Amino acid sequence: MKNIVILGSTGSIGTSALSCIAGLGADYRVIGLTANNNVDLFLKQIHDFKPRFAALMNPQAYEQVKDQMPKGTRLLPPEMESFTFLASLPSADLVINGLVGAVGFMPLISAIKAGKTIALANKEPMVMAGKTIMEECQRWEAAIIPVDSEPSAIFQCLTDADETTYNKMQDRISRVFLTASGGPFAKRKAALSTVTPQEALKHPRWKMGKKITIDSATLMNKGFEAIEIMNLFNLPEEKVQIVIHPQSIIHSAVEYVDGSILAQMGAPDMRLPIQYAITYPERKPSPAQKLNLFEVAKLEFMEPDFERFPCLSLAFEAYRLGGIYPAVLSAVDEVAVDRFLKEEIKFTDIPKLIYTVLKNTHSGGGKVNLNQAAEADAMAREAALVSLQSKSYRKAII
Repeated sequence: MKNIVILGSTGSIGTSALSCIAGLGADYRVIGLTANNNVDLFLKQIHDFKPRFAALMNPQAYEQVKDQMPKGTRLLPPEMESFTFLASLPSADLVINGLVGAVGFMPLISAIKAGKTIALANKEPMVMAGKTIMEECQRWEAAIIPVDSEPSAIFQCLTDADETTYNKMQDRISRVFLTASGGPFAKRKAALSTVTPQEALKHPRWKMGKKITIDSATLMNKGFEAIEIMNLFNLPEEKVQIVIHPQSIIHSAVEYVDGSILAQMGAPDMRLPIQYAITYPERKPSPAQKLNLFEVAKLEFMEPDFERFPCLSLAFEAYRLGGIYPAVLSAVDEVAVDRFLKEEIKFTDIPKLIYTVLKNTHSGGGKVNLNQAAEADAMAREAALVSLQSKSYRKAII
């Protein structure tokens, strides 16, 4: 029996995870679910899976559902402590972190300190303090299995590794090809300054939450993933190559020193990597569609345009600077995407705001501890708001 806690059960990761678990049988049991404010879907999930614990972050949503819990399900208070409690629940064998943004940072740390196996889709904590997080995993004997399709593909292609032995792979790896669909604007010739939120949310391949969809459109998501895999797999920057692959059939690949390339292929269906993280190290039949090679007309591969999509350059620059800079990058991107979705700034203002705050951040590099990462996140959000109010970001030239 594998007992599972899902953080962010009503998002795209959480709903896909529950779809997989529903087909896996009695050996996989959901014992905890958390969400923010999607009351109707959350209640349906609670009644379908009857977990021991449930939690909602939004106080108004909590008030709506508190009297509707089925027998045997305890609804926890609407506060971060409820999320961190569930992330470290003693009876949990697997914690699926499907939260979005820095809100997933403290629950992840809680799960690590409890020695849990974590199926991680929430990449922002790995951007904020990835090297320290991996050290904490070793210290507390916790394990991270990546859930996003590209990091999962790399994990699956590391044939002699498991979630605790990434450091032993370095002498055998020549390059890692981190693929990207390119988002909705990879081949767009019109100016990106006129992009609307509605256009940016029309991803050509994946159905995801709003934040990650906008990050995919700016290619910041790929910058985040590059930082994530460099931290997760202990890879130097020179061994990571981003490849635009519009078909999203090859999810990533690893080139070994002898020239052999192992690629993980599959239909663009998030249930594949999610279920693999749930059942690891086993593989079981999944609800995901199978890839029909005869229907794959062609596979395209292109280099990314760092000038047209400056968020990629900003991500790598923040990684090189080290210290609190990646945490600043993550925090300001979250603010910028939120303002773009509210139509308060332009699509092309997203990298301008990030660049402005990064440029005005003065800190040394080196390794950042967990408290410093959390403090940098809060500081960067305040700095972003100041720049938005003064409109100083508009002067940025990237």
